[in-house]
Amino acid sequence: MQVCPTPGCPTLTPGGRCPPCQAQATKDRPAHRNAGRGTRWIKSSARYLEDHPYCECDHCSMLPPLQRDLATEVDHIDGLGPLGPRGFDPTNWQAMSKRHHSRKTAYETWGR
Repeated sequence: MQVCPTPGCPTLTPGGRCPPCQAQATKDRPAHRNAGRGTRWIKSSARYLEDHPYCECDHCSMLPPLQRDLATEVDHIDGLGPLGPRGFDPTNWQAMSKRHHSRKTAYETWGR
C-alpha cells in the first residue's frame, strides 16, 4: 500500500490515486481533443476564418490567394493552443487547411 499521490490526501491505495481524487482529477481535466476549446475559442476561431479564408502556412503564403487551399482551422503559431499565454491573441494565429495544419502539428510533435 502507498499514500495517494494527490497533495494533502492521506488515503492508502494499492497504487495510484484513491478513487475520490482520481474522479476529481478526471472531472477537472478537459478531454485532450477539446482542451481549451470552449465556446469562446469556437466563436473566435470562426470569426478569424471568416476574415482569413485561405491557408496562411509558409508554403501557401508564397502563392496568390486563389491558388491557396481553403482554410478550415486556426493554428497557434507558438504551438501552445488556446490554453497558452497567447491563446486568444489573433497575432498568434494563422488560418490553415486541415492537411497543412496536421503536417505542421506532426512535425512539431515528432520531428521529421
